[in-house]
Amino acid sequence: MLGSPKSIEASNGTAPTGHPELDRIDLRLLEALQRNARSTYAELGTLVNLKPPAIHDRVKRLETKGFVRRYAAQLDAHRVGYELTAFVSAFCAPDLDYDGFTTAMEAFPEIIEIHSVAGDETYLLKVVTRSTAHLDDFLTRVKRVAGVARTRTTIVLSTPFERGGLPVEALL
Repeated sequence: MLGSPKSIEASNGTAPTGHPELDRIDLRLLEALQRNARSTYAELGTLVNLKPPAIHDRVKRLETKGFVRRYAAQLDAHRVGYELTAFVSAFCAPDLDYDGFTTAMEAFPEIIEIHSVAGDETYLLKVVTRSTAHLDDFLTRVKRVAGVARTRTTIVLSTPFERGGLPVEALL
């Protein structure tokens, strides 16, 4: 009698990960790259017991398939001059041109994240500004965008922690 798919995968050295294209080694590589995108193939290989050429092939496959979208440095907002972080809820008119709104928001460098959300507001924006005066100017400009009925702003007082990535280890 054949075993369940789980036992077959386990006997092959992989465990179900929640995504059919990812095995445990892929997840460990993604987690390591998320912590330090500058890791060498040799360093990654040591982590998962594979040689650098095999790591190179796996990383390239993960990039090609879109699991790794980009590599970037995580900057300290305060040290580079952004003293204020805020979440801005944008309440939009029912006849909003969603594509036009999104395009308009891309022109605001202060917006570092934009999310379409369920609830009273239509979008939630994460913004960084140099000061409250800068935030006030930003809000004035956002309210001029066609389709924005009103905004509600929550200013971040402190950030006890930022995860800085996805909880990939929870999938292992």
